[in-house]
Amino acid sequence: MSQQGGRPTGHEDDWWGQLYDESTEDTGPTPAPDTLDDRFASVAGAMDGESDAGAEAVDEGIAAGAGVPAQRPGDAEATQAPPRAGFAQQRARWEPPPGTPDGPATPASPAGGRTSRENPVTTVAVSRMPPDSPAPPATPPSAGPGGRVDADPGQDGARTAAVEEAAAPAPHTTGRHRAADAAPVPQENATASAPAPTADPPTPTPDTPAPQPTEADPAQDPARTRHATRTATHLDLPTLPPAPVDYVGSGPPTYDAEPTALPPADPDDLDDLVADTVLDGAKYGTWTMRAVSLRGDSARYRGEPRRDSLLTARFGTGEQALILVAMATGARATPGAHRAAAEACHWIGRAVGRSHARLAEDIRAARRGDLKSGLHRLTDRSLGKLRAGAAEQGIEPEEYSATLRCLLLPADPECRTRVFFGVGAGGLFRLRDGDWQDIEPRVTDVTGEAVVGFGSLPAETPEGDRLTMDLGITTPPSPYDPAPEPPREPFRFRASVARPGDTLLMCTGGLAEPLRGEPDLCRYLTTRWSGATPPGLASFLADTQVRVKGYADDRTAAAVWEA
Repeated sequence: MSQQGGRPTGHEDDWWGQLYDESTEDTGPTPAPDTLDDRFASVAGAMDGESDAGAEAVDEGIAAGAGVPAQRPGDAEATQAPPRAGFAQQRARWEPPPGTPDGPATPASPAGGRTSRENPVTTVAVSRMPPDSPAPPATPPSAGPGGRVDADPGQDGARTAAVEEAAAPAPHTTGRHRAADAAPVPQENATASAPAPTADPPTPTPDTPAPQPTEADPAQDPARTRHATRTATHLDLPTLPPAPVDYVGSGPPTYDAEPTALPPADPDDLDDLVADTVLDGAKYGTWTMRAVSLRGDSARYRGEPRRDSLLTARFGTGEQALILVAMATGARATPGAHRAAAEACHWIGRAVGRSHARLAEDIRAARRGDLKSGLHRLTDRSLGKLRAGAAEQGIEPEEYSATLRCLLLPADPECRTRVFFGVGAGGLFRLRDGDWQDIEPRVTDVTGEAVVGFGSLPAETPEGDRLTMDLGITTPPSPYDPAPEPPREPFRFRASVARPGDTLLMCTGGLAEPLRGEPDLCRYLTTRWSGATPPGLASFLADTQVRVKGYADDRTAAAVWEA
């Protein structure tokens, strides 16, 4: 018809007649199913034989469909309108034949408004590996977004199910429901068994509270066990001795710490030279010994030889052996003081070595009286030879004398008796339970009147004659009598039983005086020598040469640590 309402007059209006002619049948549903789901299933079936490019496109479509908003409840009924009469709806490949009992009920899908009638399957992602690439290593499946669990990409049936599942999510389904939908692949749809999937933790929603974090067991978490920290104790970090120091006390000493000048030497008597420092050590049975003799700061500065002498010797073998530690100090300001000290050590060493078997037996048997008397005789003989040597040289005995201090240590581990003896100044100390004890034998002057039978004269002679009373008149010395000898140093003796953990220190006056006069030195040596193990030779040397202002003499010391 034209705009004026007249009848058609030409062929230009044939299109209108073809569209609205009464002979044309009404348009309706086609014989084949033509819903959105049917078309999607048709496309998915055609994509099964496509290359990886097509599979990637399908996968991207799945990801896009997962984000489609849920359809309103009223539209779901219009979408699933029953087919018109006269047309049979074809069954999709994944749908069970009529009469087959449906599987377990599952929640509604997010979009589409229909409930899935199939058994729950595991969502499978389309493989992105090239066709000729080797199969990827088997790894445990991981739950993807919306409850999807990745499994073997080579399962065609599972892939088709994944397409259908991703296209039709439930309308009011939370993350917890989606995780419940993800179930293992049925045995008829999988070519190989896969491990059970692990669902994602529930996503918090207004209806479901967020899960509270739980404390993991450190025994089950290697990372936490490796990085776990705790407060260290003294068992984990044992107390270490303090670092060595150069000096203690009020201030630094006057002299330098290192040697400055060497003593003069005689080309015809080079054996007379004395080393600046001598260091020695040993270990027998339950004890460990360290010994050192070093030149003092004053002698190092002036170029004088060391006046102290040290001798360590072992006599005998095995458990019957006896170890001797002897040290001597020559007279001050005398030319041959170092030679006198060396001779005193050699003479006492020879005497003890010749009687070591008897001495060792007396020590093990604790014969204190026999030991004291025998060692006193040996000491007097040794020092008497020094006086005889002074007479041969034509010098005074005082100029060729020495103090002597000795320590006898049995090698028998069952014997813990330690014997000290000597003559002259020095020190004998014991470190026990963190405290220093001065155990130097005391020599007291005899006071009072003589006791009858112990030095006093008898009241009368055997014939009965009484003696004339002494009126106290001083008689002049006879010119024919020899000059009286100077008073000798008293003999000192001490035999003590050592305890485990004790430290016995024998030293000359050069170290004994600062130990008695400077408390800081005692505290320092206490911290250095109270460890579980004795110090080494180098550490012992560093400890004994810690200087104190005002004390610059030679130092000789021997320390014994009891296990």
